[in-house]
Amino acid sequence: MPFTVVLDTCVLYPANLRDTLLRLAERGLFQPLWSEDILEELQRNLVKKFPAESIDRLLEAMESAFTESKVTGYESIIDSLTCDPKDRHVLAAAVRADASAIITFNQKDFPLPSLEPFQIETINPDDFLLDQLDLAPHAVLDELQQQAAANRRHPKTLQDLLDALAKAGAPKFADRIRRL
Repeated sequence: MPFTVVLDTCVLYPANLRDTLLRLAERGLFQPLWSEDILEELQRNLVKKFPAESIDRLLEAMESAFTESKVTGYESIIDSLTCDPKDRHVLAAAVRADASAIITFNQKDFPLPSLEPFQIETINPDDFLLDQLDLAPHAVLDELQQQAAANRRHPKTLQDLLDALAKAGAPKFADRIRRL
């Protein structure tokens, strides 16, 4: 069974980071998970910048590509959790799904005492991508090259994609790929 992780809204929001994470998941490097609350939060944030039809297509594509990723039945445990109230739904989804980790930029919102009873950790996406690179370097490099080549708009080259990933919050990962 692959490593299961809940992808917090903040890592799904930057398009290039989301695309990289989901492409690596399609390769079977890990199992991405999310909840209806996470997708609704993503939609609320994206609608400020993009047409609703585009967002609907994105969410439909995510759910179609990852039919096993939506976590349900977590709502009843939200109020019993002790992390930041705005992020309790994320931890609840991780608990319900028996996920190993939550991939998030907001690690401070998930203090260790709130995670320990469930043996769940939080991982910054930069560190998570570095872990994926260590575990499957050829697959990661190949997927990044395919991702850049598939883009119809900027970033169209691997170097431009790495710049975009660094800007999106994965600078150590981008630097390591550049060195390779």
